[in-house]
Amino acid sequence: MPVEVAPMLAVSHGDAAIEFYQSAFNAMVLWRLGEGADMVAGLSIDGAKFFLAYEAPQYGTRAPSSVGFTTVRIELFVDDPVSVHRRSLAAGAVEHSPVSEDTYKMKGPNPIKRMLQGAVVDPFGHMWLIGKIIE
Repeated sequence: MPVEVAPMLAVSHGDAAIEFYQSAFNAMVLWRLGEGADMVAGLSIDGAKFFLAYEAPQYGTRAPSSVGFTTVRIELFVDDPVSVHRRSLAAGAVEHSPVSEDTYKMKGPNPIKRMLQGAVVDPFGHMWLIGKIIE
């Protein structure tokens, strides 16, 4: 089995989170367990898996909306960052930065990369950087 890493997002309202991610990012629900505050769900954005669950302070997780900040930025690489950024704003996200092009100097065989990227904060406090690398 190949190794996978997938974030588990702590949210304050699971049903609303699922609706937002479906509307903003065309996420698909892969599975859903439990109800109410015990609900946990697996979702996918074009094959990229992530999970969400209600915040659970007893297990050490809180939603960013409860604590006022997030410690994780989620990178979402898509073919059309502008349309996904716009769609997420229409679904209820707040713009952190508009989509723009930047150039980065990196180490390795291809030291300069151009990236088209913008950022939004979803209604649950998670920051999503929406972009693509331009070769």
